[in-house]
Amino acid sequence: MFHKILIANRGEIAVRIARTCREMGIATVAVHSTADRDGRAAAYADETVQIGPPQARRSYMYVPAIIEAARRTGADAIHPGYGFLSEDPDFARICAEHGIAFIGPPPEVMEVAGDKARVRGLLARAGLPVLPGSDGTLAALDEALEVARSVGYPVIVKAAAGGGGRGIAVAGTPAELRRAYRETAAVARTVFGSGEIYLERYVPAARHVEVQLLCDAHGTAIHLGERDCSLQRRRQKLIEEAPSPGLSPHLRARLGEYAVAAARALGYQGAGTVEFLIDPSGRPTFMEVNARIQVEHPVTEMITGLDLVREQIRIAAGERLALTQRDVRPSGWAIECRINAEDPDAGFRPTPGVLEVFRPPGGPGTRVDSGFAQGDRVPSHYDSLIAKLVVWAPTRDQAVARADRALAEFAVGGPGVATTVPLLRELLAHPDFAAGRHHTNLVDQMTRSKGDGDAREDDVRTGAHR
Repeated sequence: MFHKILIANRGEIAVRIARTCREMGIATVAVHSTADRDGRAAAYADETVQIGPPQARRSYMYVPAIIEAARRTGADAIHPGYGFLSEDPDFARICAEHGIAFIGPPPEVMEVAGDKARVRGLLARAGLPVLPGSDGTLAALDEALEVARSVGYPVIVKAAAGGGGRGIAVAGTPAELRRAYRETAAVARTVFGSGEIYLERYVPAARHVEVQLLCDAHGTAIHLGERDCSLQRRRQKLIEEAPSPGLSPHLRARLGEYAVAAARALGYQGAGTVEFLIDPSGRPTFMEVNARIQVEHPVTEMITGLDLVREQIRIAAGERLALTQRDVRPSGWAIECRINAEDPDAGFRPTPGVLEVFRPPGGPGTRVDSGFAQGDRVPSHYDSLIAKLVVWAPTRDQAVARADRALAEFAVGGPGVATTVPLLRELLAHPDFAAGRHHTNLVDQMTRSKGDGDAREDDVRTGAHR
């Protein structure tokens, strides 16, 4: 087992990792930018190293500074959390070159999983259902138009190296596809360093369901059930729950089988998710693989009683999974609400500032993961996530009531700091959510009438990663 882990991240996920390390008796190193010098992650860790200025590319994504911090402090492993360098195969290789374990999948697995067009073809051959679309990436606009004619409109254009809800555009006509092709390719080149894109048939009013995986290096692959992530604003998740409402036992079992088949086809190791779309008829299709821990992992922890970060660390240290598929017995219902420093009534504009008030709720089955405390400043340089409120109850109705009660108790804000709390309560009370009929377009339909515009996109987003 590792004796010291460097946490190459910030905010709530850095605190989350540090807590598990403390329980395991593992020392921690928190790296931080100048903007996070006084953050909770730095205060919680055993050691801290300042690695650069606020800009993420000069701090949390600046590999030489992170490797030097690990070498200087004697860390024998690095946990990347989510976002930033968590799915960067080159970073994983550099860690290995310096004798430092990377807590995540092998770099060759991340390379395949990160190429969404390539993994789509691989998993189709492994028996997973995929949407009609291009065979690999598109060579030119004419090819995109031909594929769209073949599969039928509407279509969705995606960056092959995309993530976090960026590099995606929907087109309902050839004219819209021409614009979407150009714009998506430009975003892909700028943000992801690769202009390669692919195309699939678009499924409106779909459900977004993902299956949690744990896979060790000894050939054992299991799933921990599914999560529903359908309440999204422009493909950024707002509320997640486990299990997913409305799935038949047969479909639930099939999704788990598909996810394990995907893991075996990829040679996966560590914690990860396989994501699916469920169309209005109940038919599932593969969407993508996320080769990291997800923001919403706590809902799975709440219904299984497992610590996914602990399992990540154990797997990276070469240990075998201590449980089999038969040992996974989810119980009850869990819901996670992402509380962001954003103004839903102003196009979800980020609202950084000082949290003059921060009083999280408590009570039975209530968990709050956060990287902030009262008096802290929410910086403008990173994702706007303030906290994750997670509740558990024996039934879905009770979990919804508990989440609403906890949100009503959550006192958070400051001068100019608006949050998503009112919107989250509105979503919990929506008839379609109460009935389990919600879908990926529901939030956009609700907010469109409020004049929802484009919120500013940070150069690197962490908490909003899908």
